Amino acid sequence: MAARAVRIITEVAAVDRPFDYALNDAMGQVGAGDRVRVDFHHRSVRGWVIDEAVASVDLKTIKKWLGFGPPASMLDLLQWASERWYSPVSRLLASTSPKRLITELPLAPEAKALASAVMVGVNEVEPGVLEVAPTTDPLGLILAAYEATREKEGSLLVLVPTESWAGRLRGRLEQRGCDVASGEDQWDRMRAGWPVVVGARGTALAPVPRVRGAVIIDADDEAYRNAGAPTWDAVTMLRERCRRDAAPLWCTSSVPSPSLLNDDAYRSWGDVTGGWPRVTIVDRRLSDPHDGVLAREALAAARRALEGDDPVAVVVVLQRLGDGRLFACAKCGELARCGVCGQAEEESDGLLACGERHEPRANFCRTCGATNLKRVRIGVTTLSRDVAAQLAQRVSEVTATTPLDAAHERVVVGTEAVWQRVRRCGVVIFADFDQYLLAPRASARHSAITAVGKAGRLVGPRREGPGAVVLQTRRSDDPVVDALVRANFDEIIDEDVKTARVLELAPYGAEAEISGEGAEAFVEGLREYRVTIRPSSTGFIVRTRDVATLTAALRAAARPLAKVRVAVQ
Repeated sequence: MAARAVRIITEVAAVDRPFDYALNDAMGQVGAGDRVRVDFHHRSVRGWVIDEAVASVDLKTIKKWLGFGPPASMLDLLQWASERWYSPVSRLLASTSPKRLITELPLAPEAKALASAVMVGVNEVEPGVLEVAPTTDPLGLILAAYEATREKEGSLLVLVPTESWAGRLRGRLEQRGCDVASGEDQWDRMRAGWPVVVGARGTALAPVPRVRGAVIIDADDEAYRNAGAPTWDAVTMLRERCRRDAAPLWCTSSVPSPSLLNDDAYRSWGDVTGGWPRVTIVDRRLSDPHDGVLAREALAAARRALEGDDPVAVVVVLQRLGDGRLFACAKCGELARCGVCGQAEEESDGLLACGERHEPRANFCRTCGATNLKRVRIGVTTLSRDVAAQLAQRVSEVTATTPLDAAHERVVVGTEAVWQRVRRCGVVIFADFDQYLLAPRASARHSAITAVGKAGRLVGPRREGPGAVVLQTRRSDDPVVDALVRANFDEIIDEDVKTARVLELAPYGAEAEISGEGAEAFVEGLREYRVTIRPSSTGFIVRTRDVATLTAALRAAARPLAKVRVAVQ
């Protein structure tokens, strides 16, 4: 038998290039994607086989075969992803590898036809971007995708925003006869090519040999974007996988963003208007200043909900986005906003100005001229205390640190962590909806609408009864508020696309955030390329007209010795 050699990538991310190693006679089973252990500069490290190499007498021999890694069919995809998000390929290889050694794979079952009773009411749905109301059950769409791709080779990938949702969905699919793999403990089933794979963001990198189709529920949810390095997002990753495997892709969203649309048209699926909750607007500018944290209308809605029998009757949400410090006029209630860009103003050096510092000015109200602007600031703990006093009820405080299975009182006050910790309630009250509307980021309007959609899942759609969502705001005339009341977002979607085109935001442009000790030195090396650079609160923002130009510039620039974090959007 002729001697073999293979090319490997080690787990040492700082050395992002391949090395050749020889195989001994006992390692005939080693193939592309497999994990191995090698001697690397007198250190025993793990690595992945990425290709065959030319055998040579001076090559070191691989020490041990560690079992299966990602399939060979994914290696080109991971190399593309490392370029797209400026990451060592070893980090992506690690993301799609098992946490334990897998040396044997089970035999995957065939995707069997489902019972006719299961498919009653399930109609064929063309692939693409679908506008779906937040309370619409996506099970029919998933079953339609399953049936449309059942006879193809490969696995159907189904992504949902959270692991808890994935667990519930897996159970529902198994009850209907689908063979489903889900979770890290079933990595071997995914690698073997199980008919259906269900999970959260990481499922976009599920180690299935081939994708026959994919469904992404709530495709605009921020949970699909990895906050750590590399900052990859599941939608872009899965789109590329489906393109390579010629597989259909279904994406749902309550309000499709420009990035999700990517110049494609979107269609409605299901009852788009009736599937939104009833939204009640409380204008705090017109409220009695003695009302407290909950205005009279919100207080009345909470008391009505407490008369019901829901285990959790009232949920009060307070989400701080950006710096979380708005200023409002104590006389007329108007918020302090920049006269140039319309963003919320903050205090800096004794003056009020937006984050871009367009028009620094003294402390006065642009609407009525009063000079008593006061900071609108309250935390979850203080809010919990005040709500408990107003409702004369015990209150559970919920934040990201609260256990997912924690027991709750009938009144819950917290951040957006409540979406994963409360399944049902009578009313959701946003204590300060302006924090969404005036958040200092491009996706502020979309985040505001999405938050109300998630609240709708707790109270149910408007056609099913008394559940409601109450928005306390000082911007009742905002287009987003009007769209939420009407449950019609066509104008918002069209305007967001036009804005993205004009400002060259994704997908009509590309940007990366550069931070860290060596950020300034790294950015200096980018100035000779066709990029736009501007400072930010954490470092620098680098923008280009397209992703290819951005990634080429990042790869070509010399990386300094000091620590640099590059987050490609």
